[in-house]
Amino acid sequence: MSKDERPLSPHLSIYRWPITMTLSILHRMTGFALSIGLVAYVVWLEAIAWDVIPYATFYAISHSILGQVVLLGWLFSFFFHLCNGVRHLVWDTGRLFEKHQTITSSWIVIISAVILTGSYWLFF
Repeated sequence: MSKDERPLSPHLSIYRWPITMTLSILHRMTGFALSIGLVAYVVWLEAIAWDVIPYATFYAISHSILGQVVLLGWLFSFFFHLCNGVRHLVWDTGRLFEKHQTITSSWIVIISAVILTGSYWLFF
């Protein structure tokens, strides 16, 4: 193998993404999504305060298929961020740092977030 064919540094395709890294990235992304959701919540409150027409427009947008997908995404973001935050609080006590424990707790966070999102979406 010649020197020109070798990569200069290991690439992402060489490494297997651990679930903890994926959850760390997803935690940051859901935090950002919740920030955007807070802005949408303020717009909703302003629409209520202004008049019937702005609220009707917001209502129509939020009840469209795209609006429902966005609301479902924000709901998942909330529950995922909540569950992962609880996991971080447990980590702050010095527990669950072994490799198998972090992997197990990662899957618990994902499964819990999906179950809580589905339960809330269907029953409320």
